[in-house]
Amino acid sequence: MNLFKSDYFENMDLADIRDKVDAGERLSFEDGVRLFQCPEPLAVGALAHRVRTRLHGDKAFYVVNRHVNYTNVCVNGCVFCAYQREEGQTGGFVLTREDVLAKLEAAPLPPREVHIVGGCHPKLGLAYFEDILSAVRERYPNAVLKCFTAVEIAHFAHLEGISTREVLSRLKATGLGMLPGGGAEIFAPKIREQLCPRKATADEWLAIHEEAHGLGLKTNGTMLFGHIESIEDRVDHLVRLRESQDRGGGYTCFIPLPFLTENSQLKIDNPLTGLEELKTIAVCRLMLDNIPHIKAYWVMLGVKQAQAALKFGADDFDGTVVEEKIGHEAGADSQQGLSRSELEDMIRGCGCTPVERDGFFNEV
Repeated sequence: MNLFKSDYFENMDLADIRDKVDAGERLSFEDGVRLFQCPEPLAVGALAHRVRTRLHGDKAFYVVNRHVNYTNVCVNGCVFCAYQREEGQTGGFVLTREDVLAKLEAAPLPPREVHIVGGCHPKLGLAYFEDILSAVRERYPNAVLKCFTAVEIAHFAHLEGISTREVLSRLKATGLGMLPGGGAEIFAPKIREQLCPRKATADEWLAIHEEAHGLGLKTNGTMLFGHIESIEDRVDHLVRLRESQDRGGGYTCFIPLPFLTENSQLKIDNPLTGLEELKTIAVCRLMLDNIPHIKAYWVMLGVKQAQAALKFGADDFDGTVVEEKIGHEAGADSQQGLSRSELEDMIRGCGCTPVERDGFFNEV
């Protein structure tokens, strides 16, 4: 089937959206809902691929990075989380500064990006994190330190009795360059109340990212989808993130994260299909017209699905990772890490040109 025949998008009731996409016009909330309701994922994917190609050609980015999770002890107890442990519970852990450095030094390649996140531990003060960042920056002065979700920043501020802006300023002074996008989940208050009632609210999450942008820090955004949210909740999430980017910029990349059901307490009657995952990635590319990059996060998607996502609007394949705990605790069955050559072969295998980048998407 020729996806670009003149009547194809008319038959899918997407002709007006196609015209907006081709003209570079912003899609509305209603447009986003219609894209999700479209019965043909390939039509939505074709539109997203037009945008992805217009922005990046056939390039697909990747980074030599290293994930480090410093603790799984967390006070939030989110319903969906398989990673969290209570303080003193069997299996709980906290890494020392030396542990973090040892993990980084054991990586096959020196990282260009260091990704550090963990649970909201009730007793780890800000000095612990300043000490870790200072040590990592000293050891890897050229790496981008992408550390601590907005939820963690809010937690640090609560423990210290200071503002989130002060937390960000202190961490920036010790090496922080970026915030990852975790903790966004779904912004809709009713859904958030069911999933993660103790976690920072959507408004707080957005405000912290905008504070970070004001301080010159870059950030990422995420959306956890495929649980109890509606398609309207997904579109609302994307529109709110787009509006946040309009207010000052700073979001570099957006990562759609499919909900993994295997080890979660939250049981879903109709788990996501592969095509639903791809359609959602495509809608994210189409709605987020002011965020330059969409990540196909192979850890959560699986490598083959991440390859397919590069034809559904995504342009970034993440990176080497080396070790990842949160997604794998939830049930991800992907490898723990990939080599540079494996990443490049996978990207070439789906007809794209691999481009190595740093944490800020500067080509290297």
